[in-house]
Amino acid sequence: MTANELAEWVIDARQRTFDIVADLTDEQIMSPYLAIVNPLLWEIGHVAWFQEKWVLRDTCKQKPIRDDADALWDSIAIPHETRWDLPLPTREGTLGYMRDVRDQIVDRLQRGEVSDELAYFVRYTTYHEDMHNEAFTYTRQTLEYTPPRFSAVPERHPDIGGGPLPGDVEIPGGTLMLGASSDEPFIFDNEKWAHPIEIQPFAIARAPVTQSEFAAFTDDNGYLRKELWTEEGWEWRKSVDATHPVYWGTSNNGWLRRHFDKWVSLEPHLPIIHVSYYEADAYCRWAGRRLPTEAEWETAAAVEPNPTGKGLSSQKRRFPWGDGPPTPEHANLDWNAMGCIDVGACPKSDSAYGCRQMIGNVWEWTSTPFRPYPGFEIDPYEEYSEPWFETRNVLRGGCWTTRSRLIRNTWRNFYTPDRRDVLAGFRTCAI
Repeated sequence: MTANELAEWVIDARQRTFDIVADLTDEQIMSPYLAIVNPLLWEIGHVAWFQEKWVLRDTCKQKPIRDDADALWDSIAIPHETRWDLPLPTREGTLGYMRDVRDQIVDRLQRGEVSDELAYFVRYTTYHEDMHNEAFTYTRQTLEYTPPRFSAVPERHPDIGGGPLPGDVEIPGGTLMLGASSDEPFIFDNEKWAHPIEIQPFAIARAPVTQSEFAAFTDDNGYLRKELWTEEGWEWRKSVDATHPVYWGTSNNGWLRRHFDKWVSLEPHLPIIHVSYYEADAYCRWAGRRLPTEAEWETAAAVEPNPTGKGLSSQKRRFPWGDGPPTPEHANLDWNAMGCIDVGACPKSDSAYGCRQMIGNVWEWTSTPFRPYPGFEIDPYEEYSEPWFETRNVLRGGCWTTRSRLIRNTWRNFYTPDRRDVLAGFRTCAI
């Protein structure tokens, strides 16, 4: 990437952060304590602090912009529950700090030669901000705020219809090189390195589970039938008194779904979203199906058929449709549709085996615990992956708020199995 391209990314990501909180009141931006969200005033400052720390201070050897920045925004050192009680700057003070960090980084990039180290940390911290902007979006959903509005209107998604897409695709067994290779321009440590995994033949759904399909499980008392749940899942269900998806409600005409601050009738062909791993697993038991492993998911998304007609090819695509970057015709990303689209939309997104929308729309739970790959090499930001191994499950594919510059077939997301505030759904495999 050129220095100008990196600068454009920094400006774009920071503007997206500004936009996501621009319309919130002072009370909304310091919402009441919740275990699953941060106060947004703190979190937007943290995004800029993270970028200042890694780019300006550690790489460029500059002095801190604020002497108190580490005491205010270091997420590793500051316990979650105390973030509401910190002596944070005012909104304008926080925005001013964010502008200062942005402007100093852009100035550095525009001076001329950009070292590999500087380019790496500019990319890393931009991706970090992209991930937080996704979190800011589902925080607005959690807190029942209005949808965010953007100063640069996202490109309208061209294909929001499409209906359902039933059926499975059959994928042969063979050897998958799971993970990323060294020729990828940028990867995170949990993708290191591609290693062989033996895949048994399997059948995977062409599309994620839809709202109407999940409603059938709910209507069949799926939440109340203990035999459909693991012991851990049943204990979670009881602890939160879950009897339906978290943002669903009922009316005289059936199920409703809350989309930010509005209640809408269920859209039958949209993917189910905001469900935990436990809910996805229970649905699979009810349907006589199972979740894919992350290796199966990556096989379905990335591998090309073997030209000999036997087994799996050694060729992997960067995206399901090929190596070209995502466009709105390929994937629902970048807030372009401001929500999910039908699972049958975007036929150009199909993988070599015929799976649709494996990138974008909803994150997809897999059955695989989040663990290091063989040969794992930790990144300079040591807290990104390693502290969370064995405590979370892997999700793949991105969602409608994921930035297209961030996502690819080997990208691994990870959440604890109880999280249902996140933008996650799932697809299933035959047993």
